[in-house]
Amino acid sequence: MVRYKGHRQLARWRPAMTDPNRITLYYSPQSRATGTRVLLEELGAPYDLHVLNMKAGEQRQAAYLAVNPLGKVPAIHHFGELVTEQVAITIYLADLFPQAGLTPALNDPLRGPYLRWIAYYGASFEPAMIDKFMQREPAPITQSPYADYDTMIGALEAQLSRGPYLLGERMTAADVLWGVAFSWTMMFGIVPKKDVFVRYAERMTARPAFQRINAADDEMAAQHAKAAGG
Repeated sequence: MVRYKGHRQLARWRPAMTDPNRITLYYSPQSRATGTRVLLEELGAPYDLHVLNMKAGEQRQAAYLAVNPLGKVPAIHHFGELVTEQVAITIYLADLFPQAGLTPALNDPLRGPYLRWIAYYGASFEPAMIDKFMQREPAPITQSPYADYDTMIGALEAQLSRGPYLLGERMTAADVLWGVAFSWTMMFGIVPKKDVFVRYAERMTARPAFQRINAADDEMAAQHAKAAGG
């Protein structure tokens, strides 16, 4: 269940005051936070949205910079503590709701591969995508966090060729993270539309949680553009 606080309802932006047992997600539509919201839906987690209009630059205002100095989303508050970084949030939330079955237990042989592919997203995939999108030369292979683009993509292709999900037949929170990522990176042409990637993205984005949040994001993004005068 989600409760919503949008920028229009707050005369002055401030961190949401809510039950500390609930999760507060600092959010902007069509951003990296979209994947986190989809994960919350998949987990059946109770959460509140605190929406930032990034088109109006709200993420760079002092109030939010006091929450996350980088001015980035997603970020979450839970039990009075802040968690930033999409990879950390993904692991934290999936572990918080083990009954959803989206995280291997600590003694599960799949736990290591699960963490590997979540970490791979932040440590290798994202740096490669930024270099590709900015059309800039990567660092020399011995210094690059992802070696080179073709090798990084090839490892993903090989892994996804083994089954419908990253860990074979079992869907995990890692797939929520990656499914959303593949949908937007292929849309912008920074990941090639290879059959294995297309099928994987279609499989994940066809899920009801993604469909709900995608529709909500479209509506929210239009409202933000209008409010920002875009």
